[in-house]
This record gives sequence, C-alpha cells and structure tokens, in this order.
Amino acid sequence: MDSAVSSEPDFLHDLNIFPYSFEDSWFTNVEMNHALEHLEDPFAVMREIDRILQFGGELIVRVPHFSRGFTHADHKRGFDITFPLFFQPNFPPWFSGVHFELSSIKLRWYAQPYLKRFVVGRFTDFVLRGIGTVLDAFANLSPAACSRIWCYWVGGFEKLEMRFRKPGAIPREVPHKESST
Repeated sequence: MDSAVSSEPDFLHDLNIFPYSFEDSWFTNVEMNHALEHLEDPFAVMREIDRILQFGGELIVRVPHFSRGFTHADHKRGFDITFPLFFQPNFPPWFSGVHFELSSIKLRWYAQPYLKRFVVGRFTDFVLRGIGTVLDAFANLSPAACSRIWCYWVGGFEKLEMRFRKPGAIPREVPHKESST
C-alpha cells in the first residue's frame, strides 16, 4: 500500500481516512516504514492497525527519532523511545487503549543511505556508514541513555525502529462438522 500512484501500489489509500478498507484481523504482519510521522493522528492509526492485525501478528514501525525528526518538510513529529509505553496497559497515565507488546527497539544514526549517496558522494557515504555502525552499536546498548542523554552530541539519530507483537493467541479455525440427518 502506498500513497504515490507512481509506485504502482497494490492498494491506494489515504491513511488519514478511517476505517481502512480491510476486514478485522486481515494481516499477520504490518510494516510502516517512515509513514507514521507524516500522518495527522498516530494514535488513531495505531488503533486501526490493531483492528486489522491478527492476534500474535507483528507490527514494525520505522520513524524518525525526535533528535532528527524534522528533516523533511512534511514531517508532523519525531518519535522517542517512550512511544511504546502508550500501548502498555500497565502504564495507566498514558495508555492509549490499544495493547502492543514491544519486541525490540533500535536507533540508527545513518539511515536511508540509498538517498544520502545523491547528496554526500560515494567516499563520504562510506565514511558515514562506518561512523554510523559504531554509533549504532553504542546507542543500542542502551537506547534510553542515548535517546535521553547523548543523542544530540552526535547530531541526532535518524531512525527509530520498533517491533511490536499484538498479544493474544492466533485463533485457530475450528473444523466444520457436517451434520447428518
């Protein structure tokens, strides 16, 4: 699914319009790659994803970290490592009403290198990838410390990747018994 007709998507839909044209529990996996930061109401989007994702399904969300969140003119917001707390029922002050379990969270300093090559050139891209590998390793030892203490010391992080699982058992189909009369 995409919003750009030029990408020839299988399905074209404005993600700010609800409900999405899918049945409940339609997908086993949903991946949002740099989309949520462009949308008007991220919590409404997460509620809709909860509706269309099967129990036990995986949700992958990639968004800009707040330290570099506004590098694109259309970004509405940047995100922080606290975003998953909104989907934890044991965190009542912020609980959004939608429950997702966080499987992993990662920060990335030099994201989307396929776009950067157009701007920085081949050699600089190579150097920045190396620096990014080192910074990512340290940042992901403790994403909380990086996000709250030292992310700005290195110019900010470009990407935050969160992997969620929708809790609950995957419903099994009950075999249909034919009745004999």
